[in-house]
Amino acid sequence: MDGSRRETGGAFVRLPLVLAFLFFAGSLIGWGIELVWRRFFSSNNPERKWINPGFLIGPYLPLYGFSLTILCLMSFIPVERIFPTLDVHLQKAILFAVMSLVITAIEYIAGLIFIKGMKVKLWDYSSCWGNIQGIICPKYTFFWWILSAVYYFLIHPEVLDWLYWLSENLSFSFFVGMFYGVFIIDLCYSMQILVKIRKFASENEIVVRIENFKESIRKKNEELEEKKHFLLTFKSESLNFREQLSEHLRKTREEMKNSNFK
Repeated sequence: MDGSRRETGGAFVRLPLVLAFLFFAGSLIGWGIELVWRRFFSSNNPERKWINPGFLIGPYLPLYGFSLTILCLMSFIPVERIFPTLDVHLQKAILFAVMSLVITAIEYIAGLIFIKGMKVKLWDYSSCWGNIQGIICPKYTFFWWILSAVYYFLIHPEVLDWLYWLSENLSFSFFVGMFYGVFIIDLCYSMQILVKIRKFASENEIVVRIENFKESIRKKNEELEEKKHFLLTFKSESLNFREQLSEHLRKTREEMKNSNFK
């Protein structure tokens, strides 16, 4: 009895470190998925260039980190007890549907916070059918359903033992801690940029689409034959940050004006 309690208590103590690693792994994997998607499949990148996704400098997307953590926790839901009379395949389908809806809800809340609070739109699904405020849409909810199934069947059974083993090693704890140190520094730096964008957007009563803004900086740097920055996507050698925003706003209004004449 005492041994069982100690084992349960040890697993409980290790759980925060395991979840911390899942957030770390999900953020990295999500960044890789978005990088490949934008390079080869996105219609918003017709030139097929490598684009650093997200608003952070480093190779991580926190939304995917939260999502992987949630998938891990929700995988323990005993659907066979909640729906004992249903077929096992239907039980799993319902679980994956709930997973995808929860992640979609988090995606909506996160998108809304950035739009209302920071005056920026980190992603835009306005062109997708059934979208809500361009933040979420059925297409990407379905993708989350598929990713939930992939995680549950292919990753969850294998990854837990590995994660618990790693969490018991001091070197692994140091590695995770080092990631969060770099992540927090990056987050503070990027939030300073978002504060500047928010001030400019509030003054001009607009919402800045962050991917369009980064694209305008990249094109302006190409026009000026400046060095391209894959990670420091907001950097320009010739224009200061406010000038970059003003140039982006001017071009955006020109494009809107031209589209209205067509």
